[in-house]
Amino acid sequence: MERVDPELVEILVCPKTRENVELASVEIVEKINQAISAKRIRNVDDQPVTEALQDGLIRDDGKIIYPIRDCIPVMLIGEGIPMDQLD
Repeated sequence: MERVDPELVEILVCPKTRENVELASVEIVEKINQAISAKRIRNVDDQPVTEALQDGLIRDDGKIIYPIRDCIPVMLIGEGIPMDQLD
């Protein structure tokens, strides 16, 4: 799996809180994708997430993950996925 350029990740921040983000672990992405397949994941805009994540950028506080699709980070507030759905 191709990952986003680490130099790009270093300059990206959460668009809402300005916290740093980092690449999510493969395990976290797999867990989210399993929940997406089970139709249990909604984004910040309360829309169902139907497309699996290729990868993700997780906020430093661990509360939100931003999807990466086709090696492009989707850094829109409403597209963020609250991590508390995996609890």
